[in-house]
Amino acid sequence: MNERLNRMLTCALFLLVFGAVQASAQVTLKAYDNIPNPLPGNLPSVAFEATGTSEFGDRIAFSSSSTRALSNVVVTMSSWGCQAGHWYSGDCLTAAGATFSHPITLNIYAPGSGPGFAPGTVLATVTQTFAIPYRPSADLVNCSDGRWYNTASTTCFNGKATNITFDLSSLNVSLPNQVIFGVAYNTSHYGYAPIGESPSCYTSSSGCGYDSLNVGTADPATTLSAGSNPSPNDAYQYTIYDSCSNGPVIPFGLDAGCWAGFKPAVQFNVLLKGDDCKDGGWQSLFDGSGQSFKNQGQCVSYSNNGK
Repeated sequence: MNERLNRMLTCALFLLVFGAVQASAQVTLKAYDNIPNPLPGNLPSVAFEATGTSEFGDRIAFSSSSTRALSNVVVTMSSWGCQAGHWYSGDCLTAAGATFSHPITLNIYAPGSGPGFAPGTVLATVTQTFAIPYRPSADLVNCSDGRWYNTASTTCFNGKATNITFDLSSLNVSLPNQVIFGVAYNTSHYGYAPIGESPSCYTSSSGCGYDSLNVGTADPATTLSAGSNPSPNDAYQYTIYDSCSNGPVIPFGLDAGCWAGFKPAVQFNVLLKGDDCKDGGWQSLFDGSGQSFKNQGQCVSYSNNGK
């Protein structure tokens, strides 16, 4: 009797734990993605400190999904800072794995009406502190100008591409067909709340890592694997200096006509439910690797167990 009771209790405990795991599992799929895969050593980028920028983003459209329940957003940053020395003087020195911490904000807006699609209602905003890697040390053997050497591509780079992930799953945001998003952070002299010349790093031999932190860009014409870019030549920016279209953009708004090939590198991921696969929905959905589904059954299976 005791042996049978123990087996029953063990089975009940297993079902309880298995059910909890199943309930907490969240399967996501790409709604928009123009981040190059694999990620190269670095990408062209927009430097906030150097361009007087407070926020930089884009207007994007999503692949079809019945709910578009937002899970997370991945943004590619480009880090040019060194632990000691500078990227431009050939003396950059960084210990393996060294990072600096910095808060970064993601804003998501509904597109406003009228010409220019000015940012409308704020749909979501989140600020997280990320550990940003410094760029690697100068390689004076393979890169005579002081850049670092990426062995995977046998290429020299000034900055280092790194992905950061904003978790928005707890905000219960349902995405419309299109959004405008913006990435915002502060530097010593710019941003919505400039930090100032902090003695802890500004007067050091290498400066502040966040002053050499940029937002990575990519060309959707060659890298887009999910969603669409409705305005390939435009981006959104807040800058007090001459922008890409040759003038300040204040407040955060459309910077038109000169961003072809240089759109913020970003990936929007949404939660997938079985109902999203029905009525032909599977035909316009992509899994987490950017692969389309062969049929509705494969889509439903993916929604249940992620494969």
